[in-house]
This record gives sequence, C-alpha cells and structure tokens, in this order.
Amino acid sequence: MRPLRYSINVTLDGCCDHEAGLPPDEESMRYWTAQLERADALLFGRVTYEMMESAWRKPAPGAWPDWMEEWQKPFAETIDRAQKYVVSSTLSEVDWNAEQVQGDVGQAVQRLKQESGEGLWVGGVTLPRALVDLGLIDEYEFLVQPVLAGHGPTLLAGLRERIELELLGRQEFRSGAVAVRYRPTRVRT
Repeated sequence: MRPLRYSINVTLDGCCDHEAGLPPDEESMRYWTAQLERADALLFGRVTYEMMESAWRKPAPGAWPDWMEEWQKPFAETIDRAQKYVVSSTLSEVDWNAEQVQGDVGQAVQRLKQESGEGLWVGGVTLPRALVDLGLIDEYEFLVQPVLAGHGPTLLAGLRERIELELLGRQEFRSGAVAVRYRPTRVRT
C-alpha cells in the first residue's frame, strides 16, 4: 500500500494561498522537486490542476517559456511528466498525463493507495480537507513561510475533528522557511 502525502506552502498564520508566502527560490524549488520525485502520481482537485497546468505544462513547441529561470526547470520537468489524477465534477476531460477520478472520491483514492509504489502526493485546499475528513492522509508536509498574510484560505479550515500529529522531520531554509513533516498519531478507518 502506498501512502498519501499532503504537501503545501503555508504562512505562519495558516494562509495557504499560493501567492501569500515568499516567492519560490532555488532552495525551495529543489526541495519541492525532490518531494515530487518521491511520488508515483499526483492527485489534484480541479482548481489546483488548472493552476499547476497553466504554470508548469511544457508548451507544445517543446521549449520552456522565457520567464522560467534555469533553476525552475527541474521542478517544471518533474511535474510535467508526472502521472496525475484529477478529482472534478465540472471538467469534461483532462490531459497532461492525467486521468479523471470518477465516482466516490474516498473509494477511488483508497483504490489508488492500494497499488504498490512509493506514494501519492496531493496538494491544494479543498480536496485535501475532504481526504483528511475521510482519514486518507498518511503524511502531512508543510513548508511554513515566515510571513503573516492576514487573509486568504486557511489550512484545513472546517475539519470535522482534531487530528493529532507526530513529527517525522524538519528542514530549515536560508529564507527562514521551515519544512515540517508529520503523520497522524492514530489510525483512522
């Protein structure tokens, strides 16, 4: 069985809007590239899928856009080639190495977890909260930004119950950001 990891950037006050934290730098991009390389597949809701695709899908001509720095390309290449699963009731089809998840989300994700491999990775806000409520997240990974946003969507707002976590590891960055990894301390069914 492969674990499901929830990973996201978050400010000190819990905001997880992708524009609220520090701009990505070379060190954080290397970190996220390594994390994505640990995943057999990525799991996205519609909003995150569309946001990631617009930023990181390789253009048809085959060259990365001029705005992309050289140090961003390994991340772009990793996410571009990754297998993706998209949970959406509004998209009629997906591409970009993606399959649409059909039917009951909990059952579909449980089936994906039953496959062998290193793990699944989920990002975003709404889908992860639903997966936490279903007890399907095996590991939490937060890149905590040294920023107080004061607004925006907050991390896992509206959870049905409290989840106690055990620290698995931490890594400090030159920017002042800290990556922390946790797992739930009790198994939910």
